[in-house]
Amino acid sequence: MVYAEVDDLEARWRPLNADERARAAVLLEDAAVRLDAACPPSDPPTVQELAARKIVSCEMVKRAMVSGTAGAGVGVTSVQQGAGPYQETLQFANPTGDLYLTKADRKLLGCGAQEAFTVPMVDWSTVPVARGGLCDW
Repeated sequence: MVYAEVDDLEARWRPLNADERARAAVLLEDAAVRLDAACPPSDPPTVQELAARKIVSCEMVKRAMVSGTAGAGVGVTSVQQGAGPYQETLQFANPTGDLYLTKADRKLLGCGAQEAFTVPMVDWSTVPVARGGLCDW
């Protein structure tokens, strides 16, 4: 199940050319598979859950498509410039264009949070107890 369409991505980001639209469609399908694997949806998914998955799908695809676009400065985490032998180095946050979930994405989806629970070591229904609260062993 795809959670977002290419038009949704364009509305949240920028207009795409024909090649970018084709790539975005494939990436949106991949993002949906990764979302379902990392944060399984409820059955049936709620309207709020579907809206969150649409937002996160678009963000995942945007991060993947931004990688390697040196001119825009988007997705660049570090820039080094030199004056001597004329050098410039850009370090990208996602140089390989991977689809991934950020901590903020997981929080929006409501998954990945720690949960506390206990494991009973004794079946208390089988332990004999006297009326005074003391065990009648």
